[in-house]
Amino acid sequence: MSTDELHDVAPGEWHEAVSAAQATGFTFFDWLSAVDRTYDEANPGYDVVLRAIALNRRDPVVGEGVEGLHAMRITTRVPEGVALASVTDVYAGAAWHERETHEMFGVEFDGFDDGSGSGLRPLLLPEGFEGTPLRKSFVLAARASKTWPGGKEPGEGHDSAKSPSRRRVQAPGVPDPEWGPR
Repeated sequence: MSTDELHDVAPGEWHEAVSAAQATGFTFFDWLSAVDRTYDEANPGYDVVLRAIALNRRDPVVGEGVEGLHAMRITTRVPEGVALASVTDVYAGAAWHERETHEMFGVEFDGFDDGSGSGLRPLLLPEGFEGTPLRKSFVLAARASKTWPGGKEPGEGHDSAKSPSRRRVQAPGVPDPEWGPR
């Protein structure tokens, strides 16, 4: 497999870039998701990323066929509260991914159409769930209400009297120990 072609585009060029990829032989939609970059002081927002695959595509520059599997990754930085053009009219398989990205990150997609007429609706989370759990600002309530079963810090566990202690560092999204029900 060849390495991915990487393309960073402005949000206004998103739909056109995805359409151009599909028109130049990247006919297989692989995935679409987002990355929370709201803590980037210079350019906060969400990186929406799409990956498409081509097999034995025709190179538009050389004009010859290029054998093998080729991938293209298109990325755009979307500021919070700004809607991005949906690509469901280019790749029908993007509908599930756009619904998930909307539900988990809160990214809006203008022109979303999965054929149901129901718009961007919940996909994975239970009825009545509030929030966007993959944002860095989302508080992980389960981590506050019970001990995390992962790796133990020095001073935790069965041998707490024997092991030295160090300052605890909280990961983003983990609330203070005083937060939550008691």
